[in-house]
Amino acid sequence: MTRWISCGVVLWLLVAAGCDRGDHPTQLGRPAPDFTLDDGGRRLQLSTYRGQVVVLNFWATWCAPCIEEIPSLNELQHQLPQLTVLGVSVDTDGDAYRQFLADHRIDFTTIRDPERHSNALYGTFRFPESYVIDRNGQIRRKFISAQDWTSPEIVNYLSHL
Repeated sequence: MTRWISCGVVLWLLVAAGCDRGDHPTQLGRPAPDFTLDDGGRRLQLSTYRGQVVVLNFWATWCAPCIEEIPSLNELQHQLPQLTVLGVSVDTDGDAYRQFLADHRIDFTTIRDPERHSNALYGTFRFPESYVIDRNGQIRRKFISAQDWTSPEIVNYLSHL
């Protein structure tokens, strides 16, 4: 009996912990952590996008689901040009990152953070993960794993922020 109770408690803790990774993390409604990145070629600061809706996507060239979702992120940027799709690559290999950009068409802003400081601010360590940040800099939604960013539900949601 004690074993079943212990298992039940452990299961409940795992489920409760997993809930925070869903689309309703504790960050919802809070200011998006600001960061500044300089990948050698350019400098980017998240707070400069204040006043715009931002889809902040953490990704990597070695991540199959990340690569899978790039076409829909491209299409989202085309469908909603007033929105900013911002990709932060966590690749440590700069040559692989630059080669990936040369080989693939990416129509949204992307920058590399090899030290992974920006994703750590968000508590993101599995990729891809994306955050929707409203015009006031507040986190409104979190998406885990690859999404179809052109689905009517997502486009409708983003176009009404």
